[in-house]
Amino acid sequence: MNKYELALVVSTKLEDDARAEVVEKAKAIVEKAGGTISDVEEAGKKRLAYEIQKMKEGFYYFIHFDADADAPAKIEANVRIMESVLRYLCVRADEE
Repeated sequence: MNKYELALVVSTKLEDDARAEVVEKAKAIVEKAGGTISDVEEAGKKRLAYEIQKMKEGFYYFIHFDADADAPAKIEANVRIMESVLRYLCVRADEE
């Protein structure tokens, strides 16, 4: 099992409840791919480096999880089709 981090940038057009639902759906995708979630970090609303879909800000979330090596590809395939996720990135975390 490797340690991974899934970073999500969620649209600011969503209400708080809808954003929480998007994060829960992402967590369900991670668990469905065989991941064990250890932590979910909400980094809050931040300015984007460039406009995405005419938006200048986004809500950042970081989901830390343990999974097998084939899990990130499965997770990215499912997160890619989520409409309210502007950007995503799944990376392997450093061993500390």
